[in-house]
Amino acid sequence: MAVPVLIIGRSGAGKSASMRNCVGKDFALINVLKKPLPFKGKIPTVQSDDYNKIMTALKGCQQKSVVIDDAGYLITNQFMRGHSNAGKGNGVFSLYNDLGDRFWSLIQFVVTMREDQIVYFMMHEDKDDSGDVKPKTIGKLLDEKVCVEGMFTIVLRCVLDGEDHRFITQSANGAVSKSPMGMFQALEIDNDLLMVDNTIREYYGIQNPKNLEEDKKND
Repeated sequence: MAVPVLIIGRSGAGKSASMRNCVGKDFALINVLKKPLPFKGKIPTVQSDDYNKIMTALKGCQQKSVVIDDAGYLITNQFMRGHSNAGKGNGVFSLYNDLGDRFWSLIQFVVTMREDQIVYFMMHEDKDDSGDVKPKTIGKLLDEKVCVEGMFTIVLRCVLDGEDHRFITQSANGAVSKSPMGMFQALEIDNDLLMVDNTIREYYGIQNPKNLEEDKKND
């Protein structure tokens, strides 16, 4: 069973930038919006917002860590392509059901991947009617019936603190952030996805020597 991890944050909070130290490491990227990365260097990338192509890429992925950047736009893009043709009544209801089914199925698919793999879902954040911060979706099915954040054991919130980009590791300020007891030693940590990946792997005993921050050859 692979480990799905949810990362939420406002635009510009540093979600994509958190991958800056993953260049040259055992990481792959699924770029939903086909946006250039906000740092120098390349990560092996598949550019697609097609669920079938993404699941095929995940199934054949040799890298142990995969990022689905702007995963929320899988929902948005499908909605924008389909809403004008959905009509009214049952057509709209079917569209929203399909939006929920496809995204739910992708998360379920990730869970069936190899147990040494971690897949990061990066999504924008939103506030619900109670003022709580949650991943941004479309329609009530994913929010009320599925509860996307409930499908993840680890939810990190990316925030901008002055000029510093940080990850929030536990619930704070109305956000759904959460992580297992003792995984992270502080409420706020640097938004360094490589460090996060190493920490999660050490906690679960699925270390990846290719991603260790220290160069063991120099020991």
